Amino acid sequence: MYYAELRQAREELTGPGGMFEIVEADVLGNRIRTYKNAPPSVREIWLSTIAFADRPYLIYQDERLTYAEAHAQVNAVAAWMAAQGVQPGDRVAIAMRNYPEWMLIYWACVASGVTAVGMNAWWTPDEMAFAIRDSAPDILFLDAERLANFRERPELAGSVKLVGVRIADQPADLTPWAEVIAHGGDMPTVAVDPDSDACIFYTSGTTGFPKGAQLTQRGCVTNLFNMLYAASSSALAVQRATGVAPPATPPIPVTLVTTPLFHVTANNCAAYGVTAAGGAMVLMYRWDAGEALKIIARERVTGMSGVPIMARELISHPDFASTDTSSLLALSGGGAQVPPDQVLKIDQAVSTARPATGYGMTETCGIITSNGGDFFVDRPDSAGPAMPAFEAKCVDDDGNPVPQGETGELWVRGAAVIKGYINRPDATAETITDGWLHTGDIARMDENDFIYIVDRKKDMVLRGGENVYCAEVEAAIYRHPAVAECSVFGVPDERLGEEVAAAIFLKPGETLDADTLRAEMSNHIAKHKLPRFVWFRDEPLPRNASGKFLRRELKEMLNTAGA
Repeated sequence: MYYAELRQAREELTGPGGMFEIVEADVLGNRIRTYKNAPPSVREIWLSTIAFADRPYLIYQDERLTYAEAHAQVNAVAAWMAAQGVQPGDRVAIAMRNYPEWMLIYWACVASGVTAVGMNAWWTPDEMAFAIRDSAPDILFLDAERLANFRERPELAGSVKLVGVRIADQPADLTPWAEVIAHGGDMPTVAVDPDSDACIFYTSGTTGFPKGAQLTQRGCVTNLFNMLYAASSSALAVQRATGVAPPATPPIPVTLVTTPLFHVTANNCAAYGVTAAGGAMVLMYRWDAGEALKIIARERVTGMSGVPIMARELISHPDFASTDTSSLLALSGGGAQVPPDQVLKIDQAVSTARPATGYGMTETCGIITSNGGDFFVDRPDSAGPAMPAFEAKCVDDDGNPVPQGETGELWVRGAAVIKGYINRPDATAETITDGWLHTGDIARMDENDFIYIVDRKKDMVLRGGENVYCAEVEAAIYRHPAVAECSVFGVPDERLGEEVAAAIFLKPGETLDADTLRAEMSNHIAKHKLPRFVWFRDEPLPRNASGKFLRRELKEMLNTAGA
């Protein structure tokens, strides 16, 4: 394989005078790596895309917006927000499905220095109410389903200005989207601080409520450059090794966005990449492999980004063989590890497309590593090397680096690491030490600096790309008065990677069934966090000497006994 060429490409591209030259800078009190040639904020990236004015940009069902039309609406949204008194540093929340308006509002916010708060569309009213109180947005853009959740918490009325998107019968207390767009106007002229919050994306919390991660303008720009570097370095290495040059004029990307825009996978990775390149984003109402195949053929989609199961369902669909997928150049997976067998299946199933993956986190504004093409096929169990804007190391429980090849918790430091969690100095201090982010993943590095994720340190289930913290689910279970003890853990699932499972011991004389428990829990946590497998034990749960429940032992017992 071309690992020597890959190292040479890295040195050339990131060295003095290179396209991706790496320099060190003092950022938020830490000396970190960053890209010398990166623009200072997302504003410059968005404004530059007016050069693609006549190209199609946002495609949703039978709706199409060009870049020129998108810029006109983004400008109108930004001007309208400014007229409402929203200033750089203020917050505006988005709570809706993957409608085109999601991206228009997002660009209006980040390009004008306003912080976009992405709200999980699957949240319960309790979770939505918490995030509104936590982030205190001045304006909330929401669709009909999220409006219904908002109405479930009457105490929130009057706390935020509401804008209704795609709501047929607009209530009097909502400003219609059409009115916002009709405002017109230009993008406000503002200076955007590179280290201000571009957006706040919520991650599952260990104490019952999510944590608002502060993704900075610098961090979001850095993630875009990380992705551009990954593609450039891999292509240069392959060209040097094989003599085969990439096309002089690469095709304009058309990306099918299959995961929620309130996550970094769809937003910071898919949306940023295709937008910066002047490509088109195709949005879906909800994931359906058969519908995705129709879209790929109709729109000549060049790439699809989603969690790994989506690529598996696509190539396994009965209509796959009869569908024209020749436009596909890449099938990527993020948010969860791509099973090694799937890497080879993608490479064999679509003659024009190569498999790719990115390992990352909300807390790094997107990818930490990238692996694709020949390198991924050669090492399908690896997430790839860390991007050059990161320092990376595997450490023991005391934070000391372990020898190469040995396992330890992966820590990373660089411009893409978040500022912290809003209103949570405790969680910030626990997660970030002197700029080093504790990923919570156990990994090892090989002689070529390729990283292999081998285990998870924190008690978390990664279900279809969604982080589900065991403690959060346990807190919801303990709300039921019949429960004496419970322990939540993940069990393997072919489709989603992992599923949520719970072992429960009831109080003496109490009775409870799984469906009743789930119904009660659904009032407090989102549906995807509910345990699919519930195991009621006749005796207390096993504990270790310090009194902690033995999750691994419970998992093994559950797999043996069945749920």
